[in-house]
Amino acid sequence: MTAFVDVRNLSVDFKTRNGLVHAVRDVSFTLDKGRTLGIVGESGSGKSVTSYSLMRILDAAGVIAGGAITFEGMDIGSASERAMRDIRGREISMIFQNPRAALNPIRKVGHQIEDVLRQHVQADAHNAREKAIEVLKQVRINNPEERYHSYPFELSGGMCQRIVIALALACKPQLLIADEPTTGLDVTTQKAVMDLVAELTRARGMAMILITHDLGLAATYCDHLIVMKSGEVVESAPALELFRNPQHAYTKKLLRATPHGTDSVRDLLPEDMRPAEPAAAPEPAAAKDRTPLLEVRNLVKEYPLKSARGGVFRAVGGISFSVGRGESVGLVGESGCGKSTTSSMVMRLLDPTSGTIRFDGTDIGEIPAGAFARSPYRGRLQMVFQDATDSLNPRFSARRSIADPLLQLGLKGGERLSGAALNARVEELATLCGLPHHLLDRFPHQLSGGQKARVGIARAIAVSPDLLVLDEPTAALDVSVQAVVLNLLVDLKEKLGMSYLFVSHDLAVVKLLCERVIVMKGGEIVEQGNCAKILEAPEHDYTKALLAAIPHPPI
Repeated sequence: MTAFVDVRNLSVDFKTRNGLVHAVRDVSFTLDKGRTLGIVGESGSGKSVTSYSLMRILDAAGVIAGGAITFEGMDIGSASERAMRDIRGREISMIFQNPRAALNPIRKVGHQIEDVLRQHVQADAHNAREKAIEVLKQVRINNPEERYHSYPFELSGGMCQRIVIALALACKPQLLIADEPTTGLDVTTQKAVMDLVAELTRARGMAMILITHDLGLAATYCDHLIVMKSGEVVESAPALELFRNPQHAYTKKLLRATPHGTDSVRDLLPEDMRPAEPAAAPEPAAAKDRTPLLEVRNLVKEYPLKSARGGVFRAVGGISFSVGRGESVGLVGESGCGKSTTSSMVMRLLDPTSGTIRFDGTDIGEIPAGAFARSPYRGRLQMVFQDATDSLNPRFSARRSIADPLLQLGLKGGERLSGAALNARVEELATLCGLPHHLLDRFPHQLSGGQKARVGIARAIAVSPDLLVLDEPTAALDVSVQAVVLNLLVDLKEKLGMSYLFVSHDLAVVKLLCERVIVMKGGEIVEQGNCAKILEAPEHDYTKALLAAIPHPPI
C-alpha cells in the first residue's frame, strides 16, 4: 500500500558563489493520514529545506538534485507549477516560523484569510467575511470580529502566529507542515493551539509534519521522529522509543540540552563544554548587595479604545516590583499579559500613564521616552531583543553593530572610543560573548541564529549597563544553542555584576536563570517571590495552569 506522503532518497543542493552546498542528503521517510511526523535538529540541519521541497518553494538557487517525493500518489518533483499552485494552501499548507514576515503588513488580517479562501474557491464575496471570522475563532482569537480589521503591526507576536495558523488551516488541507509553529506563543496558548491542530488532524484525517526544536512539544504531539544533522537523518524511531532509548550521540546531545529535569544551567552543556568552576568562586561585589537597583511602584499603562463607545484599555494595571543589584528576576505570563509593555516602560521606550520607575534612586519615569536617549541613564539600561535578526541593522556588520552603542553613548563616564581603541573594545566584547573574531565582518544574513544572538548580547553589554532587560532572548534558538547562550548569560552576570529582568514564557529556563519570578495575568501581578519555591509549589491557580501546560519530554 502506497503511503500518503513518501519521500525517498531526497537530496537538495544550493548554488553559491563558492560552488554547490549539499543542504539535504539522501533523506527518506513516509507519513500516513492521521499521523504526525516530527523533524528535529539544529539550525542548518536541513529540516526546513526538506519541508520546502515538499511544497516546491525552494528559492532560485535551490534544486532537488535527487530522489522522489510522492503525495497521494502524485510525483511532486515532476508536477507543473500550475498544479503546485492549486495544491499549495488547499491540499498542502504550511505554517511558517516567522509570522510577521509571512503576513502582508499593509493588509488587514481578515482580508488576508479571505484571499486564501477565495483563491482556492472555499468562499465567495457573500460569505468570505463570515468564514474568515470562523477560522479566527478556531484558533482561539479573542474578539475575532474586531481582530478581523486589525493589521499585523497592531497585534502581538503570539497573535500574529495564531493568524498564520488560521491562514494555514483555512482551506482544510490534507497535509499540514508546521515549521516551528509555536515559537512566539506562551505555554498555555501553545497548548491550546497544538491541541487544536492535533484535534483537527485526527478529525479530518489530516497528516502533519512538525518541525521543532522543542523536544517536549515533539514528544507530546508526534507519533514518529526523525533527527537531522548536517542535511542527513541520523536517527529515526517512534517518539517514545527515541526519547527513552536514543541511539545516536547527536540525539543524546539534544536531549541533554533540554531545560527540563535539571537544577543547573551547566548540566545543559555537553561534558566537554562544561567549565571547570573553582571550588569557591568569589561572588561579584554587586551581587552581594540586594538593595533595589530598580523599583517599580503602582505602574499603569492605558490606551484609548478606538470603538465608538470610547474608554481605555488598561494594558498594565498598577503593578509593583523591584530588581536588586546583581539579581536576576523573571517576568512570565501569557501573550497580552503586559510583560512586553512593562519592559518597554522600564527601558523608557514607552511612557507610563501613572506610577513611578525608580532606577538607582531616581524616578526615570518622569523623563519622557523621546528624551531618554539623551539622558545619562540610557547607557545604564540596555536590552536584548527577542528576534536577533530583526533587531540588527542588515546594513551593519557584526563589528559595527557591537560598536554602535559605544559610538552613540560612549563608555561609563562619557569616554568616547575610536580607531584602534574602539576595535579592541569590540573584539574584547566578542571574546566575552564567545563570538569568533573572523565573524565580526559578516552581516546578519551571513550569521546563524546563535551567532546573531551573541552579537545582540555583545551590543547590549558594550556600554557596561547596570540593568539588562532580556526579552525572550533564546525563544527562537535550538536547544543546544540555547544551552550555550544561557550559560553565557550566567557567566556575564557573574563577571560584570549586572542585574537581569528576564522576560520569558519558558518557565523551565526562568527557573534555571532567575532567583525571583513575577507572574503576570491581565496586566496585573498574581504572584511573585522566590523562583524555585513558586515554580515548584505555586499558590495561584494561574501559575499552576502555566506549569501544567508545559510539554515535557519523557526523559
